[in-house]
Amino acid sequence: MWSYLGNYDAGWGLMGFGMIGMSLFWILLIVAIVVLVKGAWRSDTSVGRPREKTALDILKERYARGEIETEEFGQKRHDLAA
Repeated sequence: MWSYLGNYDAGWGLMGFGMIGMSLFWILLIVAIVVLVKGAWRSDTSVGRPREKTALDILKERYARGEIETEEFGQKRHDLAA
């Protein structure tokens, strides 16, 4: 009855390729989803735009350039922290 198959083994030979293909499909799909989710959670500052200076950054720059004295720097830093 099964003589038409001859010596052809229809067992795991071809089915193994199908399982490998399906496994690769799911792995690639999961990796793509993870990459998309990570990209969505990335903040705008990491895209390439420099971050904006805070008031404390500007105050530190002014102090470093010698535009303000130590006492004034300390008072303004205290005011910004409050």
